[in-house]
Amino acid sequence: MTGILVISTTTIQAKKHVDDNSTHTIIDLAPWDLKYLKMAPIQKGLLFHKPNTNQIDHLKQTLSSTLNFFPPLAGRLVITQHDEPNNASCSIICNNAGALFVHAKAEHTAIADILQPKYVPPIVSSLFLLNEIQNHKGTSQPLLAVQVTELIDGIFIGFAINHVGVDAKSFWHFINSWAEISQGFNKPTNIPSFKRWFTNNINRPIRFPFTKEAQKQPFTNEAQNQQCEVLSHRIFHFSKEQILQLKSKANAEISSSNSSEKIIISSLQALLSHVWRLIISKQNLKPEERSAFVLPIDCRTRMCPKLEDNYFGSGIGATGYVIMQVGELMESGIGKIAMEMNKVISIQSHHEKVVNNYESWLKTPSIPEAGRSSSNLLIASSSPRFNYYGNDFGWGKPIAVRNGVGLKRNIGRVIVLGGEEEGSVDIQVCLPYDILEAMGNDHLSMDPITV
Repeated sequence: MTGILVISTTTIQAKKHVDDNSTHTIIDLAPWDLKYLKMAPIQKGLLFHKPNTNQIDHLKQTLSSTLNFFPPLAGRLVITQHDEPNNASCSIICNNAGALFVHAKAEHTAIADILQPKYVPPIVSSLFLLNEIQNHKGTSQPLLAVQVTELIDGIFIGFAINHVGVDAKSFWHFINSWAEISQGFNKPTNIPSFKRWFTNNINRPIRFPFTKEAQKQPFTNEAQNQQCEVLSHRIFHFSKEQILQLKSKANAEISSSNSSEKIIISSLQALLSHVWRLIISKQNLKPEERSAFVLPIDCRTRMCPKLEDNYFGSGIGATGYVIMQVGELMESGIGKIAMEMNKVISIQSHHEKVVNNYESWLKTPSIPEAGRSSSNLLIASSSPRFNYYGNDFGWGKPIAVRNGVGLKRNIGRVIVLGGEEEGSVDIQVCLPYDILEAMGNDHLSMDPITV
């Protein structure tokens, strides 16, 4: 790893575990979990000021204690081959094979080297493990890999968790719980539930087409890697006041329209509409061209009855595709764009729609490839609603959160993170450099009042 000196590599197991094959818990996975098999792990990291004392042993011990409550993260995937046509099934075996813990040093990197550059510096990708590894490799690779890197004046904890069986909400559920255990809690405030949501009379484990040859395919090809070299990552910060102005502006626009529908635009819908419009405005696209914004939808609270709040797995049961012509995007206010987002989310996340999509997948199951999007096909991920800055591992709260950039083919990604100041939001955008530079240089466009 460039600029990184590895001090030690340790396998961390749960403390309380009966090493008996007959007692290993098997978790059958739902379609919401399985769709991530050919994609990348979730990578998020927290940056802290350097503690006065070495905390590495403390982190190892508390991670072991936390895994007592999260046994899947110390386990492995099991992919079983069956007869055609749906020739595979996948489960998690809680066998306590262990999580990977790497202690490293970046002797020439300071906090300022990470926070001050306009663009996410290359060193950030070296602060994470499981770079460019597809999730189905979790049969041999750890499902949880943590790298703790000491900087000159800080410490960075990079978390990488296999996306099969864990979405962003579950990801932060685990991190929040580890922080609680590190502070001396005997158990997490929110004990996870690993029971999956299945429709009635499903034969489990679910079978789907996935060959051994598919498991051996490389994640990227040469042409894709060549294109990825021109991509950049830049973080745009929006204050609480800016976001409230955007929300007010969007709701004022739709209330003044002729629509009789009573729709309330959320802060996030208004912000994403603003960012979408800004990105499209910096490209030489024809008015009749179409642009799409993809919104993953957490269905935990949208199901009837609602799923448990401690549902630990993927709850992304729907995806919203908002498609508009470039000319319409540029001529519309953010209120109309946000209203389209609102409508799509409402339709796609309705309980009956989710169940129909679920059952349709069971009839013709498929595992999507981790393909690239583009500069006019944008995919949102994560949420500002997660608890990022409350994670105190014993030496104070974090000062920044960073997303891993190990997946090189994520052009068009719009990653939404909570900002350090309450109510603020950081949006990490991955696009060609010239688009990001134009966005950053257009000060009027970055001001929500003047858009």
